[in-house]
Amino acid sequence: MVKIRLARHGAKKRPYYRVVVSDSRCPRDGKFIDEVGRYNPLSNPKLVQFDDEKMQKWIGDGAQMSDTVARLYEQSKAEA
Repeated sequence: MVKIRLARHGAKKRPYYRVVVSDSRCPRDGKFIDEVGRYNPLSNPKLVQFDDEKMQKWIGDGAQMSDTVARLYEQSKAEA
């Protein structure tokens, strides 16, 4: 199954996440199919960016969002 989830990047105690589309069997920070957004929880205000066209394409193709990505996506839609 294809999932839309967070992949952790950045340094120790300085997390930075990319929102990626990947096979559910791949490791969290492993191979991914497409990058559809970014999330930086340490910036003020928190940076949440999504490529809406890519998100709609992948959701339309049947990709499942993780709980965290779904929450962030809804928040970003409400702010816009």
